[in-house]
Amino acid sequence: MAEDHKKKIHIEDGNVEAEEKKAAAESKEVKEEAEEEAKTTEEPEKEEEKAEESEEESGAETEETSAEDEKDAEAEESERYMRLMAEFQNFKRRAAREKSDIHAYANERIVNDILPVLDNFERALDTETDDIEAYAKGMELIFEQLKAALDKAGVKEIEALGCDFDPNVHNAVMTDNTDEYENDKISKVLQKGYKLNDKVVRPSMVAVNKK
Repeated sequence: MAEDHKKKIHIEDGNVEAEEKKAAAESKEVKEEAEEEAKTTEEPEKEEEKAEESEEESGAETEETSAEDEKDAEAEESERYMRLMAEFQNFKRRAAREKSDIHAYANERIVNDILPVLDNFERALDTETDDIEAYAKGMELIFEQLKAALDKAGVKEIEALGCDFDPNVHNAVMTDNTDEYENDKISKVLQKGYKLNDKVVRPSMVAVNKK
């Protein structure tokens, strides 16, 4: 009886020990599974953290690159603006110089055409002759030379004598009463008028017939 009781206790002790080993094994498995699960959870989190850090670094590099590009664009735009301003200033100086030259030398061509006339006048005045007729002929030739030079420059005489009075080209300084011309016709030209390329540079000074 006692022996059976001991065997039973021994068996029960063996069962308890087996159960304890089993429980320990299960606990170990549970612990390992928990550790594996923790690793599995930690790895994605670490990967996400790394990805976030990488994105932040990439974003910082992008912002830095964008800022550098913006600075380069501003510098290039500023340089282009300064270059355009310099070119504009050079253009203004060149245009002002050309305008000044035009005003200063606008009459150069007509002066060159008139100088020979001046030379002929000097020669005629220096000539001593008793031939009045030849002298008058020489003066007439010089006069025609002067008219030709003025005509070449675009100077035209304004027609007046016998024409209708036109206040745009004629300057009436007196009236006349003659049967030679009709009423409101110009009967006398006191001073000839001239146009330069259709612009009146001097109106004709005239007398208008009034009956």
